[in-house]
Amino acid sequence: MSHEATNWAIKQRGLKPTAKIVLWHLCDRFNPDYGCFPSQVRLAHDCEISRATLNRHLEGLEARGLIRRIRVIDPRTGQQRPTRYLLGCEPGFTPRGPGQIECDSTNPFEAGEAEPPCPDLRHGSTAEKAHSCKDLSSGTGPKPCLSSGHGSVSQFDANPCLKNSQSRVSNCDTNLVREPLREPVKEEEDAAARDSDFDRFFAELISALGFAANATLPAWWQGWPARTHVRRWIDELGLSEDRIVEVATETRRDHPAPPDGPKALDRAMERAARRDAQAAAADASGRKAKRQRKRDGGPHPSADQLAAFYARMVNSDDYLPANTISNTTRDAMLVRGLVTPERLRMRGVR
Repeated sequence: MSHEATNWAIKQRGLKPTAKIVLWHLCDRFNPDYGCFPSQVRLAHDCEISRATLNRHLEGLEARGLIRRIRVIDPRTGQQRPTRYLLGCEPGFTPRGPGQIECDSTNPFEAGEAEPPCPDLRHGSTAEKAHSCKDLSSGTGPKPCLSSGHGSVSQFDANPCLKNSQSRVSNCDTNLVREPLREPVKEEEDAAARDSDFDRFFAELISALGFAANATLPAWWQGWPARTHVRRWIDELGLSEDRIVEVATETRRDHPAPPDGPKALDRAMERAARRDAQAAAADASGRKAKRQRKRDGGPHPSADQLAAFYARMVNSDDYLPANTISNTTRDAMLVRGLVTPERLRMRGVR
């Protein structure tokens, strides 16, 4: 880590936030003695972006002349090693030229100048070749070559090299492959329809509160927090959209000025939800009472009828529960001579 390099990265202006994060992490990996050569996997993990996005930002930084990439090839295996990054804060830094692809000088596949290919499979010196083949004149060059005059055909360089002129990572911005849908189209259409319905309801609520249609709303009524707060009246309090608009209209009678935010209507909405719940409970109890069977209210029995009824219970041998005969009923039976005191004592009536 180099504090000088990270400070230099922070001072750069005009960069996108993600590009500045990539440049900062490059400078964080810079070592003044050994340079900067983090792998793309490590750099993408540090920046928390994909490798495709990382390559696009690296190309942008290189186009601005802030960094320079040098691809390193393993001289023994010929495989590509982590790219070396030259930073603009390093002494002697020069930006990469247009169309230039830089590789390490130790690449064994790029050393020396390539000779044109020639189908000369003979052996020996030039004189022996001329003597062994009479068709070759003395003016024939030592290196005959098949020249068709049409130029190169294979589009490959004469000297093979592991060059990466184009990025091997797909560009997300120009990727024409359509990704599969994660959710059915029907659900997306339903969600869009619900959002549009809620937008119309929210506009109706704003109009009911006294705000002009084209006027600028207060800060508490703008953005998704206000809409989330209004949705809470529907989800948690159980109010319908029409009921919310009705309550909002009623609040203007006591408070003509529009409220500063949806939180000012919470108590009114809670009272409305409480009244609706009580009305629903009363309505349910009324319907339940109507469903009950009406009893025929006949005339009450007289004192003589009650005395005769309980006298039959005392004089019989059936079970007589305790406290069935009250003092008033007992006296009424004795006065009328329906039972005797001995029978009452025998039956446990005192």
